[in-house]
Amino acid sequence: MRHNLYHIPPEQGPKIVGIGGGTGLSTLLRGLKLYTRNITAIVTVADDGGGSGMLRADLGMPPPGDVRNCIQALANTEPIMEKLLAYRFTEGRLKGQSFGNLFLAALNGMSDTFDEAVRKMSEVLAITGRVLPVTNENVYLAAEFDDGSEVTGESHIADAKKARDARIRRVRLIPERPAALPQVLEAIEAADMIVLGPGSLYTSIMPNLLTEGVAAAVAKSGAFKIYVLNVMTQDGETEGYTASDHIGALFSNSGERLFDWCLANDRPIPERLLERYGAEGAEPVRVDEEAVSALGVGLLRAPVAGWASGYVRPEPEDLARELLRLYREKSHTRVYG
Repeated sequence: MRHNLYHIPPEQGPKIVGIGGGTGLSTLLRGLKLYTRNITAIVTVADDGGGSGMLRADLGMPPPGDVRNCIQALANTEPIMEKLLAYRFTEGRLKGQSFGNLFLAALNGMSDTFDEAVRKMSEVLAITGRVLPVTNENVYLAAEFDDGSEVTGESHIADAKKARDARIRRVRLIPERPAALPQVLEAIEAADMIVLGPGSLYTSIMPNLLTEGVAAAVAKSGAFKIYVLNVMTQDGETEGYTASDHIGALFSNSGERLFDWCLANDRPIPERLLERYGAEGAEPVRVDEEAVSALGVGLLRAPVAGWASGYVRPEPEDLARELLRLYREKSHTRVYG
């Protein structure tokens, strides 16, 4: 019953905004497109590592990787095209670079702005919904640790955190408060549901909220607003974090009370996977319900975790189905004013 959860066609489904980046947001999008065509993905552009970082340095363009992942997730193309976009060169100067990143870089060279290039790629791949970079500006992410030190560059944060054995106190963009695309703020204002996460707390979700006007627009929205808690802690970002630590970091860094609800996984994870993750410094995020409630957030639980890929993360269809069910049940219920 996935496509007719509401007994209405997907083109008439709720207007949903997803905010994040990388693997987490693309996971959400793969599930949501089964239920509604009215999807807007708002994607971070602060990455400076890997193939995206190389293109950023060489061409002076925003990093394409997170945006490309989201376009692929919403694409309606032949399997060969999906494989082509995901293909990574294995030798030569292009080693490690994906064809999808190069495709978007070429379109960027043919366009006046990065968001125009993203729109063109979206049209070529006939995506469901739309993908928006949160800003067209050239931004970098900096992290300040609780020992007072700071590092600049998203790709350096995890190693710097582990080297210092410190917690991240806050993150900021350089330059600070870049202008959001007008379409981003318009999509948030028009949304029926706004979903933050899943994904890296500081390096995928947070940069969007530090873009001028985004956090305030989310806080002001009357939509059903929910944060999808990561299933596992993340080495180099959130070791030892509880659910309330994640929520508190989002509220304190953005300066806003962003959402009413938090969705946490309650599907048991196999012991063999827990042992493997434990060896890598990760564990299931502990859900401290009283502390979450003290932040004015309602806690919801559902069996959304999957591990077919070998990684423990939300399963796209399970996550989307639960989010749509909760939207139907809770969209008129407020935890705080």
